[in-house]
Amino acid sequence: MSHIPIHSLNGRTEMGLEVKHISDSNPDSEIEGYGIHRDDNYLFLLVESGSGSMDVDFNRIVIAERNLYFVAPGQVHHNIRRGHSVVLLILVTPSLIPEDYLKIFDSNLLLQKPCPLDEPQFVQFQEILCILEKQYKSDPDTVFYRQLTCTVLNVFLCAAAHAYFSENTLLTNSVSRPVQITHGFRKLLLQNVLSQKSPAHYACQLNISESYLNEVVKKVTGFTVTYWIQQQIMLEAKRLLCFSKLNVKEIAHTLGYDDHTYFSK
Repeated sequence: MSHIPIHSLNGRTEMGLEVKHISDSNPDSEIEGYGIHRDDNYLFLLVESGSGSMDVDFNRIVIAERNLYFVAPGQVHHNIRRGHSVVLLILVTPSLIPEDYLKIFDSNLLLQKPCPLDEPQFVQFQEILCILEKQYKSDPDTVFYRQLTCTVLNVFLCAAAHAYFSENTLLTNSVSRPVQITHGFRKLLLQNVLSQKSPAHYACQLNISESYLNEVVKKVTGFTVTYWIQQQIMLEAKRLLCFSKLNVKEIAHTLGYDDHTYFSK
């Protein structure tokens, strides 16, 4: 493959949502057949029983029973490998996710890991997702089908955002200006790194000085703005080197480098 395949949810459903239950006794042939790819949607997984693992951007993620996990748009991943497990998948386009929830999910990309659920949380998620799955699979021609489905989906997204918010000590221990700036920088970086690699650009977008941006990002994450820019570029380069047939010169051009020899160095 010349480029890494991107699977589009909009190409499979008009609503921008899919809900799937998969298990050893009820595999999904379409999901099972996916190789290395990206999605243009968020993929949420709730492991109801057993365990599973998947490779996400060169990290092997082990997802235990009663764990919630998500893969963000653009992340390169392999499909989940299950160990006698039952997994509920919710695929949702970003446009259906409220901005406040997106901020929480995006902030967890710095230290992305499965979110363990205690018994009451797990039962709550099962109840919500049972209703969502039934509503999703009901007759789409009924009155208010879309409104009802989106309402239940929003309840799930709210619960997921709350679970990750509670798990992320950066969010729960501080709602300070530095944390907010760091999250804003991270979001801009993910959106613009292929075209903008200057710390000054991100500082300007956030209406702060470059030195202050560097100070707060290092305080919150332990690393400088330049470090995070380089890490994001290197991650995308690794993705393309490993999972596409582009040569180094083509990858350099894709990543915004006119001089491929400089990129190689």
